[in-house]
Amino acid sequence: MKLTRFILIAFLAVFVAGCNKQKAAIDTKTEATKDAIDKTKDAVDASARNAKKEADANAAIDKSNIEAKKLSVQAQLEADKRKVEAEAASAKAKIDADKK
Repeated sequence: MKLTRFILIAFLAVFVAGCNKQKAAIDTKTEATKDAIDKTKDAVDASARNAKKEADANAAIDKSNIEAKKLSVQAQLEADKRKVEAEAASAKAKIDADKK
C-alpha cells in the first residue's frame, strides 16, 4: 500500500511538473509573440512618422512651386500690361505726329 501511494505521488509529481513545463512553454511563446507584436507596432509608428514628415516636406515644396508659378504668371501679366500701355502710347504719339 505504501508503495502504491509512493508511485501515485511520484506520478502526480511528474504529471504536475510536466504541466508546469507546458505552461512555462506557453507563457514563453506568448511573451515572444507579444514582444514581436510590440516591435511591429513600433516599426509601424516609425514608418508613419517618416511618411508624415515626407508628406509635410512634399506639401511645402508644392506650396513653394505654386507660389513661384503665381509670381511668374503675375510678372508676365504685368509685362503684358506695360507692353499694351507702351503700344497705346506709341499709337497716340504716331497720331500726334501725323497731325503735325
